[in-house]
Amino acid sequence: MQKIVEVKNIEKIYGKADEKQYKALSDVNFDVEPGEFVGIMGASGSGKTTLLNILSTLDTPTSGQVQISGQDITKLNTNEMADFRANKIGFIFQDFNLLENLTAYENIALPLALQNTSSKKIDPAVMSISKKLGLTDILNHYPTELSGGQKQRVAAARALVHDPSIVFGDEPTGALDSKSARALLDTMSKINHEDNVSILLVTHDPFSASYCDRIIFIKDGEIGQELKKEDHTRGEFYQEILDSLGTFAD
Repeated sequence: MQKIVEVKNIEKIYGKADEKQYKALSDVNFDVEPGEFVGIMGASGSGKTTLLNILSTLDTPTSGQVQISGQDITKLNTNEMADFRANKIGFIFQDFNLLENLTAYENIALPLALQNTSSKKIDPAVMSISKKLGLTDILNHYPTELSGGQKQRVAAARALVHDPSIVFGDEPTGALDSKSARALLDTMSKINHEDNVSILLVTHDPFSASYCDRIIFIKDGEIGQELKKEDHTRGEFYQEILDSLGTFAD
């Protein structure tokens, strides 16, 4: 079966050749299988945000190859990359990134509207994902009328409505209280297991990471180790992550 994400020998260097350069990523290699929930963990400045930006087509590597659903995104031009991002990738950001002048319904529908999808197809798609995420009662509300947890679930629905190949989460629980964070993670876990949605989650939070199948630890731009959940309970995996973070930080 084709891998959802294949990262091969990725390197990212900032700065011109005749200036002082900074290597943010060095020889990064990993895959994401269909339906896998993968976490990327690392301290501030470790390279995890740079890696996420490259995977999500917001930045380009200095060298190496990134394939998503068999498409080498490093070879796409600007327009092709924008189309690929709109069709194949879903995003859940820490700060929601909802448009304040649009209702929850309109925010969720936005990826489909930008693809010029007909209204006949937009409405059932929005209603289907809204029902799954428990949003049907607030679809006519504007973001200013929603709680943080509701805003993030709307953002999750927007990320999923166009049936992307993979969903990227960038610290999606960072702006939420513990109850809302748990609810969002439960939702992400549910869509991962029930709908076989592939998710790549960048987080510094061990509790959020405990929902993943596998954790990739990154330090100084390099992958240092991986941790698999396997048959462990989430509580056991959480403790393993804590132990690994302590060791990996040394």
